[in-house]
Amino acid sequence: MLQQGQAITFQQRLEIAELTAAGQTGPQIAGLMNCSFYTVRKWRRRFEKGGRTALSSHMGRPRTGVLSKFSTELKQLIIQLRKDHPGWGPDTLLVALHKTTQTSALALPSRARLAAFLKQRGLTRPYQTHIELFQAPKKPLEQPHQEWQLDAQGSTQVEGVGKVSLITIIDVVSRLKVESYPSLEHRNPSLPEYQMALRRAFLNYGMPKRITLDHGTVFYDNTTPSPFPTKLHLWFIGLDIEVGFIRKRQPTDHGMIERTHQIMTKQALLGQKYSSQVGLWNGLDERREVLNTELSVRTLKKAPLKAYPQAKHSGRYYQPQWEEDLLDLQRVGTYLGQGHWFRRVKGNGHFNLGGLGYYIGNRLIGKLLEIRFDPAKMSLKCQPEESQEVLELPVQGISKIDLMGE
Repeated sequence: MLQQGQAITFQQRLEIAELTAAGQTGPQIAGLMNCSFYTVRKWRRRFEKGGRTALSSHMGRPRTGVLSKFSTELKQLIIQLRKDHPGWGPDTLLVALHKTTQTSALALPSRARLAAFLKQRGLTRPYQTHIELFQAPKKPLEQPHQEWQLDAQGSTQVEGVGKVSLITIIDVVSRLKVESYPSLEHRNPSLPEYQMALRRAFLNYGMPKRITLDHGTVFYDNTTPSPFPTKLHLWFIGLDIEVGFIRKRQPTDHGMIERTHQIMTKQALLGQKYSSQVGLWNGLDERREVLNTELSVRTLKKAPLKAYPQAKHSGRYYQPQWEEDLLDLQRVGTYLGQGHWFRRVKGNGHFNLGGLGYYIGNRLIGKLLEIRFDPAKMSLKCQPEESQEVLELPVQGISKIDLMGE
C-alpha cells in the first residue's frame, strides 16, 4: 500500500476516475488499487469538481514553496549540479553541496525537499505505472490443443551445420511435441522464423485455442511500462488464437517446454552430425515422430498420440493460401480497443508505439499522452496530460500484409 504522503501517478489518478465513472465505491477502488481510501476520496472529489484536468494537480505546498526558505544562489547551484551530472540523485547532490558551499548539513535542505525541488524543476525522470497487456481468462485444460507453449532454446553447436537454436512448441494436455524448428546462426530467432515454425505446426496439427509465451522481445515489448502488443501477438489475435504470458522471471511457469528443449537436444542434437540444414530438419522430424508415437511420457505412461489419439489434429484447419482470409483485422481492432497506453512526446515531436514513430507536433514536446485505439476508424486517440484535447492519428503497421510478413 502507498505510504502516507506518497504521491500517485497521473495514470493511477486516471484509473481512479475511470473506476468512479464505472460505479465503483471509494473502498472498492482503494482495495483494487492497494492504496489509501483517503487518497481515493481526494482524487474522486477533484475529478468530480474539475474533470480530467484536475487530475494533474500537485499534492503538498504550492510549487513556489519548494526550497522557498533557501537562497536563490543555492537553488541555482543545485540546478547546475544536476544538469552537469544528470545521474546524481538527492543523496549525491547533498554531499556535493556540502563540499561546495562549505556549510553544515543543517543549512542544507533535507533529502526529501531536495527531491521535491528536482521534480518541480523537471529534473527527474518521469515515472510511469506498469500496465499489463490484456489476457483472456485461462480456462481449465481438458482436451489437446487447448493450449500450446512456445519458446526458443539457446543455441547449441551441431557438427556440420553450426549453431542451432530450436523453436519448440508443445501441447500442454497431450504432451505432443508439435514442432522443433531449427534457427541457424541466430541466438534469438526472428519474427519470420517464429511465424514459419508456427505455420508448419498449423499445417500438421491445426491451430490451437491458446498459446502461452514468455517475455522475449519478439513476444513482448519490454522497453516501456506501458507495452503495446507486438506484431506476433496481433497476428495470433487476428487468427483467433488467445495469447497468455507467463510471469516475469518465473521460468517454472514454462517448465514443460523447458524440459522439451532438453529432450530434443539429447534426442536430436548432442553428438550428431548433419551434412545440411535439410538433413537436420529431417532428423528433428524423425525424432519428434518417435517421441510422439513410441516413447512413453512419465505422467501419461504412454506415448502422447497413444494416450490422446485425438491430438492428431485440433480441428481448426489451416493452409498458407487461406491465411489472408483467416486473419480478421476486426478481431485485432476489438482487442486493441480494450487497452490504453502512455507515451511521452520526444524532443522531435514524435512518440513511439509498437516500434513505429508517430509525429504529433513540437508544441507537445515533453507531454505525457494517454493513447487509446478506435476500432471503428482504426486510429489512435491521443490525449495530452492536463488537457481535454484529443488528437487522432491513423494507426500504422496493422494491415494484413504487415502482420503476415512474407
